[in-house]
Amino acid sequence: MKQDHPDLSVRRQCSLLSLARSSLYSHPRGESAENLAFMKVIDRQFLETVAH
Repeated sequence: MKQDHPDLSVRRQCSLLSLARSSLYSHPRGESAENLAFMKVIDRQFLETVAH
């Protein structure tokens, strides 16, 4: 994706790639502290189960 493309507008490039233009401007959020804590518990339990 080239925002300064001489022949294709951002709208046209997005259309050709079947992308929503809004996806160019959004930034993914990281995991919440609560979710990270849950994943840590799940990982620990999984590793204990596999090891035994």
